[in-house]
Formats: sequence, structure tokens, C-alpha cells
Amino acid sequence: MSDLTALSATQLVEGYEAGSFSPVEATRAALERAAEADARVNAFVRIDAEEALEQASAAAGRWERGEPAGPVDGVPVTVKDILLQRGGPTYRGSWAVSDEGPWDEDAPAVARLRESGAVFLGKTTTPEFGWKGVTDSPRHGATGNPYDPSRTAGGSSGGSSAAVALGAGPLSLGTDGGGSVRIPASFSGIFALKPTYGRVPIYPASAFGTLAHVGPMTRDARDAALLMDVITGPDARDWSQLGPAPHSFRGALAAGAEGVRGLRIAFSPDFGGRVAVDPDVAAAVRRAVALLAELGATVEEADPGFEDPVEAFHTLWFSGAARVTEHFSQDQRESLDPGLREVCEEGAARSALDYLAAVDVRMALGKLMGAFHQKYDLLVTPTMPGTAFELGPEVPGGSGMRRWTEWTPFSYPFNMTQQPASSVPCGVDGAGLPIGVQLVGPRHADALVLAASHALFEAGVAAEMPPPISE
Repeated sequence: MSDLTALSATQLVEGYEAGSFSPVEATRAALERAAEADARVNAFVRIDAEEALEQASAAAGRWERGEPAGPVDGVPVTVKDILLQRGGPTYRGSWAVSDEGPWDEDAPAVARLRESGAVFLGKTTTPEFGWKGVTDSPRHGATGNPYDPSRTAGGSSGGSSAAVALGAGPLSLGTDGGGSVRIPASFSGIFALKPTYGRVPIYPASAFGTLAHVGPMTRDARDAALLMDVITGPDARDWSQLGPAPHSFRGALAAGAEGVRGLRIAFSPDFGGRVAVDPDVAAAVRRAVALLAELGATVEEADPGFEDPVEAFHTLWFSGAARVTEHFSQDQRESLDPGLREVCEEGAARSALDYLAAVDVRMALGKLMGAFHQKYDLLVTPTMPGTAFELGPEVPGGSGMRRWTEWTPFSYPFNMTQQPASSVPCGVDGAGLPIGVQLVGPRHADALVLAASHALFEAGVAAEMPPPISE
């Protein structure tokens, strides 16, 4: 293929090994796309072109010697500007973060990528401290959707989803505390995985505690498995890490489209009638579920049966936000996103007993889902009940909603339970906007979720997805 930005990370590595093209060529092409993506939808906080080309040149030398540093040597990657990346500031979307360094540490996943020879193109946009399901911040503005820039890319990893969708590197690191890799993946037509909590080490620890996961954002499940094989390496700075993965995630995909044969799959189209789902979304998700059945899975329409845990989630989430800003000066507080100020005030008003009561709700939900997965290997739902709405507001216009959690009912419950969950692109609505289907597995079943997601790709679930806008 003449357009190197159209290649997956897996294909790039194969090309480097064969000598068909070099990491420098791939990086130049990705940098050009990054500049276009930034101009079109505001996907980047910064683009590090000079540094990226230096890294690509070093990678090219290693490939010429037959000594690649790791599985993603020379592959262009982007990093959400929540995660530390040494050599430059991590603003987290906030004017409250100073330029002053030393900025001399990598987050664990970034460190593993650096050790593997990845080429860092730049940092991608996020809402302030990753607090909501759309991507806009006082410091960096709003990120538009790669299919329609007048609509949101979703969030909080919206810059990463837009970068991947528009060819600015096939791999990106996002974070997910309530849906933040899955929401923008669904809205932007890419793949994302929220791994089991602890599978990818985190440092510094998130103020949102064990709700927050680091996960891959890619075009397909194969690249996500490749990235998982790199970023799951242990890091002593994270006391809650699970340690090395027992098996290769790429190896788990070996069965291809046969990877779901014999699985017991529960399909919950609307959480037992509790969620209003757009008809186009419902139809696309049903087609994806039908594919799973055709591939040999036993599919049954079944609902997990839990009540909406949103109030408990709010207590956990808002308390975390209040903790982030606890020591801010008055000037820093006044610079914050007004919505963030509101949730910080709400979080600060909740007591330790409120927090522990929310933890009780979380534990009960985890117990319920543990029992559910004794009967079903996977749960399938829509990733989102609708498609991307207008750019700017936290909630869809005219919806009467107040907070982002009201339009993300399928995502945040599985942060509370720490289960692995993916979003697989499965079509578009009548306006040409992407739709995602969510696959949820029991804790520690990351490889199973990836294998089932890969089987859907192999069966053509995304084959008719149109490309993002080109102008």
C-alpha cells in the first residue's frame, strides 16, 4: 500500500522486517497526518516532529542491523495528555498545571513503549483532568469528530481516538475511568479496550482511584493485542498492578474468526428496557450479535439485572475530582472548566461514610457480575445508546440531561467492577456517524475479550465502515 498511514502497526512491523519501507518514511507520513488531524479536529496538545524523526532514525538503524528493540520498534504512537511522558509537560487540559518541570518521568505504559522502540508523535487532547465524556478544556479547546468536526469525538480520550481514526499513528494510549476509551472509540469508528484494572500499571495513581484504567486505542483488535503485549510489563511504582500477563495477547488471537465458537454470550440490548437506544444503533449492534452466533457462539438475550449505579459512581468520581483540586489556589479554581468546578464542590460535600456506602454498591455490583459470568463468558451491549452529538456541550442538546453519565449508561458500571470491556466498530447511522458494540468479560479475561473482538473483525463487522472525512 502506498499510503503508510493506512497500515496497521502489525503491517508496519512486517514492512520494516522485510525492508519494504523504513520507520522514517512511516513517521514522516504519520506526522503529516497528525498536522492535518490537528488542523481539522484539534486532536493534539503538541506534536513533537523533530524528536519523533530522531526516534524513527534510531529505529531504522536497529531494523537494518536486524536488532529491533521490541515488538513496536519504529511504530508511530500517540499518548493522551493525562499520562506522563518525559521531556515535556503533561498539562491534563488545565491552566492550573504549570509549565515548570522537571518532567523527567514516563508513566509505566509510556516507559514500556519507549523500551520497545516506539516513535512518539505527540500528546493528544483531553478534557480537564479527564473528568467527562467529551473532549474540551479551557486550555486546549474542543476536539471534533473525525467523521463530522461539528460533532464531538467523545471523551475523555477524544484526541487519541481522532488521531488513530485520521491516520496519525496506528497506536494510542488512552485512559478510561468511566468509558473514556470506549466512548470516543464508538463515536470515532475505532477499536478500544479497557483492560482489567491492574493489568496495565498506572503511575502516578489516579485521583479517581481504581476506577481509572490505561488501555489501547487502535484500528483493530490485532493491534490492540500487540500493544497490550508491550504495555502490560510490570512497574514497581504501581502497588496495585497484577504483574506480568500469563500469556501473549497476540497468541490469544490465533483462532481468528473461530475464536468465539462455543462461547456462551449474553446479549443485553438495553439493560432490560432501562436504556433508550437509538434505532440505528440497536440495528447495527444486533447485526454484530448475529455475526457472533454465525461464528458458533451460543447467544441468549439476557440482562445482568442491576439497577443503575450512577449515584454511587458519582460519589466515587466527584470525590476523586475534589481530591485533584483540593490544594488549588483561588486563581487556579477560577481557571477550571465550570462543570469541573461544580462536580468538585459536590464531591467535597460528600462524607467518608457516603464514599464507603458507594464502595458497598460497587462490591455488590462486582459480586452480581461475577455470578453472571458463571453462566455467560461474555456480555454484549451497545457501547453507546446513540452516536456523536454536537461539539461543545457536556450532554446532547435538548436532552434535558445534566451530566455526561446520563448518556453513557453502558460504560461506567464496568469501571466500578474493573472488568475488561472493548468497543468494536460495527456500522454507521443514517448520518454516517460510527456505532460501536461493547464486549464485556469477567475480570482477568482480557485475552478472551480481545479474541472475540478479533473474531468480529475477521468476520467483517467493520468491513463496510466508511472512512472519516478527508477535507
